Amino acid sequence: MAENFNRKIEDIYKTLSKGHKKIADYIMNNYEKASFMTAASLGKAVGVSESTVVRFASNIGFDGYPELQKYLQEMVKSHLTSVQRMDVAASRFDGDDMLDKAFAVDIEMIKATREGISRDAFEKSADAINNAKKIYILGVRSSAALASFAAFYFRFLYENVVLVDTSASSEIFEQMFRIGADDVCIAISFPRYSTQTVKALNFAKDRGATIISITDGEMSPIAQLATHLLVAKSSMVSFVDSLVAPLSLINALVAAAARKKQDDVYNDFRELEKIWDEYHVYRTGGEGSK
Repeated sequence: MAENFNRKIEDIYKTLSKGHKKIADYIMNNYEKASFMTAASLGKAVGVSESTVVRFASNIGFDGYPELQKYLQEMVKSHLTSVQRMDVAASRFDGDDMLDKAFAVDIEMIKATREGISRDAFEKSADAINNAKKIYILGVRSSAALASFAAFYFRFLYENVVLVDTSASSEIFEQMFRIGADDVCIAISFPRYSTQTVKALNFAKDRGATIISITDGEMSPIAQLATHLLVAKSSMVSFVDSLVAPLSLINALVAAAARKKQDDVYNDFRELEKIWDEYHVYRTGGEGSK
């Protein structure tokens, strides 16, 4: 993708004004920082006006600066090291209240996910989960927490839920070798994308399984393997991934699947409540008080 952007600039570089050449040079030499800069901050860094930056974006074929910025962010975010992430965050949030900024980023990602999610893909994913013989759930590194959360709740709804243990890459295929055309694999992956997840999904796809990919966009490597693609926006605060939006999406997916088999779920939870009460799984209001 970076090569495509460089080629685009090289093709028109001679026709650019002096100010636009400065912007182009800065972006090509500072992709990581430039991708998260506002038009005003980029103009300040280069020594041109904000309006010049906006015109530059239009001049090189984008509808506006936000579209250029989104393109650059997609280009770099899967390749940023932890140190580079900290550098980018320092330039983005310098002087900001980190608590307010972190919450603001999460709110923005949830809104963008709600507005952009494919309702059709979402409903088909819930149907596929309900009709599956076995449900495999896969997430590596930071996505492992999301996979664990999804497995915890799906196990209340279905008997055959497999949370794939990704601590040893060689064992992933041993856990998945029985996957077949009647099964579903829910794969969760966000930048930096894990090669383990991609390899496991290729294996599942070759075996004919339905693939539900939960990731941050169509350019994600697991998006290309999806039967049903669910896009949840993510961002980063320092080296930390903001995964609140995908967590909300998983919440909604569990709820949608449960609604499709509501009577069974009610009966199961009635039995579970009896067991939890009998074995004192949860504290009651009076316990521990004098």
